[in-house]
Formats: sequence, structure tokens, C-alpha cells
Amino acid sequence: MSMFEGLTPVQRKNAILEMLNNGDEVRVSELAEKFCITPATVRSDLAEMEEEGLLRRVHGGAVGAKKSYFNMSVNDRMKINRDEKIRIAKACASLIKDGDTLMINSGTTTHYVARELANRVNLIVLTNAVQIAEEFASVSSVKVILLGGHLDLQYKFTYGNDTVKQIQTYKADIMILSVDGISAKHGLATYHSLESDVSRRMIERSNTVIAVADHSKIGREGFSYIAPIESIDTLVTNTGPVDNTELNKIRIMGIDVKEC
Repeated sequence: MSMFEGLTPVQRKNAILEMLNNGDEVRVSELAEKFCITPATVRSDLAEMEEEGLLRRVHGGAVGAKKSYFNMSVNDRMKINRDEKIRIAKACASLIKDGDTLMINSGTTTHYVARELANRVNLIVLTNAVQIAEEFASVSSVKVILLGGHLDLQYKFTYGNDTVKQIQTYKADIMILSVDGISAKHGLATYHSLESDVSRRMIERSNTVIAVADHSKIGREGFSYIAPIESIDTLVTNTGPVDNTELNKIRIMGIDVKEC
């Protein structure tokens, strides 16, 4: 049985995105055979993905969208692997207790985690993400500290020397870390070089670090290095077409891997 047989529509779409990331084009006939579904179902998947701006359909298949994930708006990025990110967010939130002090960096998965934490009591949340701070704006039982500094207008996060200096004045129980790449060999990485130092300082100022990353980030080496894999205590990720060999390597490094 193929590892791609029996996937849900969301899992199929994620797999298609992975194929486009690793090549120039996907073909309807090849996808139908790989997923053990009809060509009509493949074309329906591709049509929906084109509407979301994830790819561009061509005769007999599809090619990658002209704009990369890095260049997407925050709202567009929130749609990528949405169901997986929500499951990861719920699993991560279950590890947080009322009264905890948290540091949360900018990211779509951490944004979903913030939504799951909105009903908690007596949390203190320090973040450099404007949209994460906004999630708690009407929650009186959560105290939010939004870090100052330079503002990235596209992704709505703060960065720079002022941000880093402010982090150093706090100590958190737990950091919830969003990454764009995580591997046993290459460690933790992000697309955003402006934020890598912020994330690194948050790690240093937290007793426990929980990384949240969907399967598309596993085994990837991102543009800007954050820290070695040993800097985290727990990785929360999703099951699916993920490299289990890589996850086993991460476990061997002493990381608690939770799949949901």
C-alpha cells in the first residue's frame, strides 16, 4: 500500500505542495495513480488550490504559484496546512497550565495556539507578534506584553536591538516557538532573518521550549539559523506524509516528539 493512499483531501493538498516545492510541475495522471483517486478528484483538488493561490494550473497538471510562501501575506499563510496547524495548536495548548508565563514568537501556528489559549486564566504572554497580542485583547484574565522595536509591516512582528533588550528583562516558564525548518542536523531555522535573534533570545530566557511545526517543516533547513535542535524540549507536529526517519533522529537527540 502506498503511503499516499487513503489520505484526506487536506493531506493530499499538502503532499501536492511538497511535490511542487521539490519540482517544477505535477501531472494529473501521476497524482491520480499516486493517491489512488480519480483524475476528476485530482482536478478538483488543483482547482481549489489555485483559488487559494497555492499553485497555477496548466494543461494536464499544475505548477507552483508565482509567489512563494515567504512572500505571502499573513492571512494567506494562515490558510496553508490550516487543519494541521489547528490540531497542533490544540495539542500544544494542552501542555499549558493556568498561571503560566509564556513567550510566543511570530508565526501562523503560534497564532493558532494563541487562539486556543484565549480561555485560560492568569496567563502572562510576552510576544513580538501584533496579531497574537490582538487575540488576547478582550481577555481580561490574560496579561499581554507586546514587545517594542522596529515593526515589520508585512508580517506584523517587532524586531531589532530594542526588542532583544526588552526580552532580556523577563523570564518565562515556557516559550512556544514557531519555525520554518527543523532538523536534527541543521537545528531550528526561519525564513525571517530579522526575527531569528528575537526567537533565539526568547529561547534563552525560557525554562522550557515547545516548538510547533507542521510536517512540511520537518527535515528542512531554513534561510536563517536560530539555534541547535537541543534548544527545544518538545516538538509538537502532525501525523501524515512526514519523514519518520527525521522524527526518530530528533527523538534520539532527547526531544519529546508529540504527533497529533
